Amino acid sequence: MLSIFVCGSVFENLSQRLNQIFQNLRRRGKLTADDVDVAMREVRMALLEADVHYSVVKDFVARVRERAIGHEVSRALNPAQQVIKIVHEELIQTLGEPSRLNLSGSKPRVIVLIGLQGAGKTTAAAKLANILRKQGERVLLVAADPYRPAAIQQLQQLGERISVPVFTLDGVKPPKLTTLALDQAQKGGYTVMVIDTAGRSQLDDTLMQELRAIYKRVNPVEVLLVVDAMIGQEALHVAEGFRDTLSLTGLIFTKMDGDARGGAAISIRSVTGVPIKFLATGEGMDALETFDPGRLASRILGMGDVIGLIERAEASLDQQAAAEQAERMMSGNFTLEDFVSQLRQIRRMGPLHQIMEMLPGNMGQVARTVDPRDAEKQFKQTEAIINSMTLEERKYPDLLNASRRRRIARGSGTDVQDVNRLIKQFREIQKMMKTMQKSGGRGIQRLFG
Repeated sequence: MLSIFVCGSVFENLSQRLNQIFQNLRRRGKLTADDVDVAMREVRMALLEADVHYSVVKDFVARVRERAIGHEVSRALNPAQQVIKIVHEELIQTLGEPSRLNLSGSKPRVIVLIGLQGAGKTTAAAKLANILRKQGERVLLVAADPYRPAAIQQLQQLGERISVPVFTLDGVKPPKLTTLALDQAQKGGYTVMVIDTAGRSQLDDTLMQELRAIYKRVNPVEVLLVVDAMIGQEALHVAEGFRDTLSLTGLIFTKMDGDARGGAAISIRSVTGVPIKFLATGEGMDALETFDPGRLASRILGMGDVIGLIERAEASLDQQAAAEQAERMMSGNFTLEDFVSQLRQIRRMGPLHQIMEMLPGNMGQVARTVDPRDAEKQFKQTEAIINSMTLEERKYPDLLNASRRRRIARGSGTDVQDVNRLIKQFREIQKMMKTMQKSGGRGIQRLFG
């Protein structure tokens, strides 16, 4: 079976720090004001080290402390869990109410993406267009960045991947280009137009004048600032700079699967007043999530994101095949063919470390202890071993005697010990499934508890 691996999100370090603080609280049956103060000092340090703005940290800790030393905790059967619940609720409040994409008004509705160079605007534009296309919109992408080498070509390639046309004209300045694109969208019956604008290495007057000219010509329903989550506190300054010049309606955070501290994503709503609308969590065209403060808060606190996991599964998995495999698994007829098929379906849901990060409880905590590269290597090895078996051997593993195992090892480029290990793990899974069948599924609760 696949190893479990480390969480690779921007909140990894913060999640580990907060979980350690909460573990210390759980060891105390009854919490005193001093216990709460010690915990709040540690929470404060954890948030500051994660690059959360100091004013946001101050207000957050004050709100949590006031509630944590009040009646709702002192009267709780489990005070530590109640404190965690308070932290979760206050974190949701800090992240702000979810703000959905505005698609009202006459068609085509225009969405303009702005931001600094390197933030990921072009890829974000394609991902957003992909989401809208799947929702039934007729989308036109507009390549309005003639300055960055290969920017237009990149958007055209991405547009081809998601079957969305890209409008561009050589030698035409972006404001005029967007006007012509809007005319084309109206004549072509497009319902949404997404504009990828040019960026700069820093905020400057030339950039702002061009963006204001585009704004006046196309009258967008959304102006989304694309922010690189890896730049930390600088994200706040970038957001404030654009907000002071344009009427920002929302933010898209990119590179949320990186190893930055991520605190800006927590504090940016409080400091700028601009809502977060999307989080980009990977390179794939499906790796753009609608921002949900409750789900993000749960992931930061190590509670997993079961809803997000289900959504990925529904979008990626063959539901009928998965149901049939689950039925065979619970009936004890689970084969190696089913095993490798499930692994492939799971892989289609996205990077393995992101999927494991979304698991709740103990499974999510264990996921942070193993290198994702080791998990990826073991996944490929497992697939190679099973692919080297005959169909009969996959269905009836009892046929795998010593000579067959040597042949499989040679065919998969592995050792006989690797083949033996896989067969042993598969037997353990079968045994676990039979035990869960007899116990009515109660073993699942222990796995995720």
